[in-house]
Amino acid sequence: MSHPARSTAFTPIPPRLPTPYRAEDEVVSHRLQMLDGAMDWAHAARSAEPWVQAVRDNPPPFWAMESLLKEYPISSAEGLALMRLAEALLRVPDAETAIALTTDQLGRADFEASGDKVLSRLSSTAIALSKHFLPDAQNEPGLMAKLGARTVVAATLRAVQLLGRQFVLGQTMPEAMKEADVSRKKANLRFSYDMLGEGARTDKDALRYLKSYADAIEFIAARANKTGALAEIDGISIKLSALYPRYEDAHRQAVLDELVPRVWTLCEAAAAANINLTIDAEEVDRLELSLEVLEALLVKVAAHCPQWAGLGLAMQAYQTRALELIEHVTALARKYKIKLMCRLVKGAYWDAEVKRAQELGLPHYPVFTHKHHTDVSYLACARALLAVPDAIYPQFAGHNAGTIAAILQMGAKTGAPFELQRLHGMGEGIFREVLKNPLVACRVYAPVGAHKDLLAYLVRRLLENGANSSFVHQLADESVGMGELLISPLRLEPHPSLPLPADLFGKHPGSRANSAGLDLTVAAMRHPLLSALQTAPVPVVPEFDVKNIPGAYASCASSYQKWSKVPVEERAATLRRAADALQAAMPQFCALLVKEAFKTWGDAVSEVREAVDFLRYYADEAQRIMQPISCPVVANAQAGYQYGVTGETNTLRLTARGVWVCISPWNFPLAIFMGQVAAALATGNTVLAKPAEQTPGVAKAAVDLMVAAGVPADALQLMHGAGETVGAALVAQPGVAGVVFTGSTQVAKIIQRALAAKDGPIVPLIAETGGINAMLVDSSALPEQVVDAVVQSAFRSAGQRCSALRLLVVHSAIADGVIEMLQGAAQELRVGDPADLATDLGPVIDCEAFDNIQRHISRLKNESKVLLETAVSARTAPEKIANLIAPHAFEVPSIADVKAEIFGPVLQVVRWDGDPAEVIAQINALGYGLTLGIQTRIDSRAQALAAAAHVGNIYINRNMIGAVVGVQPFGGEGLSGTGPKAGGPHYLYRFCAEQTLTVNTTAAGGNAALLASMH
Repeated sequence: MSHPARSTAFTPIPPRLPTPYRAEDEVVSHRLQMLDGAMDWAHAARSAEPWVQAVRDNPPPFWAMESLLKEYPISSAEGLALMRLAEALLRVPDAETAIALTTDQLGRADFEASGDKVLSRLSSTAIALSKHFLPDAQNEPGLMAKLGARTVVAATLRAVQLLGRQFVLGQTMPEAMKEADVSRKKANLRFSYDMLGEGARTDKDALRYLKSYADAIEFIAARANKTGALAEIDGISIKLSALYPRYEDAHRQAVLDELVPRVWTLCEAAAAANINLTIDAEEVDRLELSLEVLEALLVKVAAHCPQWAGLGLAMQAYQTRALELIEHVTALARKYKIKLMCRLVKGAYWDAEVKRAQELGLPHYPVFTHKHHTDVSYLACARALLAVPDAIYPQFAGHNAGTIAAILQMGAKTGAPFELQRLHGMGEGIFREVLKNPLVACRVYAPVGAHKDLLAYLVRRLLENGANSSFVHQLADESVGMGELLISPLRLEPHPSLPLPADLFGKHPGSRANSAGLDLTVAAMRHPLLSALQTAPVPVVPEFDVKNIPGAYASCASSYQKWSKVPVEERAATLRRAADALQAAMPQFCALLVKEAFKTWGDAVSEVREAVDFLRYYADEAQRIMQPISCPVVANAQAGYQYGVTGETNTLRLTARGVWVCISPWNFPLAIFMGQVAAALATGNTVLAKPAEQTPGVAKAAVDLMVAAGVPADALQLMHGAGETVGAALVAQPGVAGVVFTGSTQVAKIIQRALAAKDGPIVPLIAETGGINAMLVDSSALPEQVVDAVVQSAFRSAGQRCSALRLLVVHSAIADGVIEMLQGAAQELRVGDPADLATDLGPVIDCEAFDNIQRHISRLKNESKVLLETAVSARTAPEKIANLIAPHAFEVPSIADVKAEIFGPVLQVVRWDGDPAEVIAQINALGYGLTLGIQTRIDSRAQALAAAAHVGNIYINRNMIGAVVGVQPFGGEGLSGTGPKAGGPHYLYRFCAEQTLTVNTTAAGGNAALLASMH
């Protein structure tokens, strides 16, 4: 069942670490100062040179990472094909999809150049020739072709399984420990076993991971020397997100109440066996929470097994606050008098952290953007760890020969005990040389699990170590000289290698600043929001008297005569001032959205940012499109050449149309409201704005802000009231130049008919309406990614988005597993007060919406199979929050049975087999066309399905919500709207009239210019 939200929104939690969003150059400068005199890099490089040369002279086996990257760089088509096949092929249960996936990937690559020396050795069927056996995509394959395809797929499966064996120590603990014992005979090795898998989506998954960890500890313990030195004994690595599905900052108290006891059972067992247990590192936004868990465990260790020195934490040097993390963990160890075993890594989620910072509009990146800056941080962190042998036993993980040599140098200088670490299957060549020194100890981080589960782990490691800038990649490339390979990282780049999130759209003159967001996991960032909630009032807005509409129109039309003549540059400047003012007032507007529109905090922040982006984007677009154009417009025109008839000039220019009626919805009462208004105003029109009757306070605050920024009060008039009265009267008002509407298809058709029935000019209508938005999932998709995307798309914002997922169409071969995971994930969602940071779904907008959704739920209960029905679904929940509806899901027989959009957290599911193109045809037949999701690893399939879909916005292998202004222009077709797309380069044209001006320059005495050109 769904959990009621906990009241954590106002619990002050002092941060343990500084903000992760600091200027990179300032952090690196400090780290370089710390390393001054601590080491001699030139000496370290000289020490590493023989290792590198030995690896190049005697390369490791073909499947070792160094050799694999040499043969198939990730940047090549062949390397990419191998990566994609490794990521997906083993989990595909049906032959048809496996053939399609293999065809798609191998058909893009050319393995023939490798010949017998590489891939053809892997099986009796040479993958080097595999694409010649695959069915021709242009023709119906015959029996022989099909048999050939299956043979090639079988060979490819064997190849991928062999690849998996190189990076997964064993599929079971007995198998893994047997392999470990074989490796120990060759070098001084100990192991840290990791039960392969990603974070849990359901509590059932979490309990399964818990058991696998517990069983592994029991197995290691049975073979461990309980009286031996702990550092010499095998251990285990655990992932906290695998043990609790809501391992998130917003669920801090639940984590402490439910996760910590689970981890403690593992710690007790590890302590009893005297083995090491390391908590793996995760994403930046979970770091503070990891420290909460660590301290809770230290309290228990100190009370029950203070002699155990095997608890540890992995630390990521690529984080800008890695050094402060070490200082804090050191203080905790000393506080509780417990020695910790801490693993220093460079980091495993770099690209994800960069993307998150960009998407959230954060002030800086939480990770270093230059690789050598991460190396600097690593060395500074290493020095800090070696300096505290009383508190921490350091474990240095990495494959960079120069870094390893520097660690050995610093370790010898301090005399502190430590060990090196490497990933199983990677860095074997370098460590073969390093471990020739019998005094050097190395622990192998060794994944254990089924090969089909290796995908996310394997691909991430391939990408990290296969990047062109990585040491492992360059080690295999003999064209990279020794000096370049071992160059000192001890230097400062003054600027990030990537544009900061604020500068995603450029820093050149005239570029648009990205809206600034915030990270709700950072206390200092969320505090202004929570404070504003206590003080920000909801404006009281009186209903507009319909009788006054003619007078309002008259004053708006009069204002139009002046506003339309204001230069576009000045109008744009006004909108930019409004954007800056809105950005500054983000806390107040977020609080207003939470109070009046029942937005969760994350949705509120996103909406304010979208409104800021609309204001800036339409200001830029108006300046772009409203510049006169000389005709004819000739592609690739020759400079200085005179095109067209001599003796005349022809100019095309855009002009404003007049007074526009803007009718906006309650589900985005700020962003859509301001987007409509900004588009009309930027192009010189004036506006009569009717907001949704449920959210007039947000609209009132927006209008006040825009007027304060310089928009004339008569040019933007707010008219609050019911759609049936105020809205209808505005549409019917004579002289209205255009109507822009976002809402239901039914109301859009009413407006369309009303406009068509009016006398006078044909009035343009811009309508964005809803849709039966579908997501097609084939059997190559990763179920965890599918479920994440479905939960976000179907249930975020309580399903009250135009773009929300309504229909999940999943391949029957994986449907049972996806549905089960979806059921578990949805049951973990918190339904309750939107002001609580832990809440995932607030209430639906009002009792009318509640009753309508409940009618659909009742109908589906009678007509369909109930997949998900949670307890919280009442007009008054236990917390006295009205109109709460928890997530619901139903399995229906066919796509055609889904006849209406349900504007709430209700998902319908259909299974499919056969041709996915037929599925798209059935979705098209519904008549809607707003958003579509496609989940597949078959690239050519994704592109073909997208081309066949009559849909405005298509999202491949991600969620279906949150279109970004200027990046993902948003709008549909068919029953889903008229276009053009909001936030796109064609939108403003609909608000304008076009005028062509032709001047005969020969009228007064002939063509002087032509005559002057005669020779």
